[in-house]
Amino acid sequence: MLKANSSRWLRKHGLDFSWQEGYGAFSVSSSNLDVVKQYIERQGEHHRERSYESEFEAMLRKSGMAFKAVEAFG
Repeated sequence: MLKANSSRWLRKHGLDFSWQEGYGAFSVSSSNLDVVKQYIERQGEHHRERSYESEFEAMLRKSGMAFKAVEAFG
């Protein structure tokens, strides 16, 4: 529902957008909100040092979620 509505809204406002194949969502407690905001603001810089893929897999492992590792993301 989130993907469909956000994509529709972006296209309606003239923005070329598409979701990548596959995605993940994690919730954050309000006590960590400032840390998450800082992470988002520095995300480009952060991913020059650590790939999105390795970080995503680390988040999955930390949360105890089962996943199938892939060699490369599309």
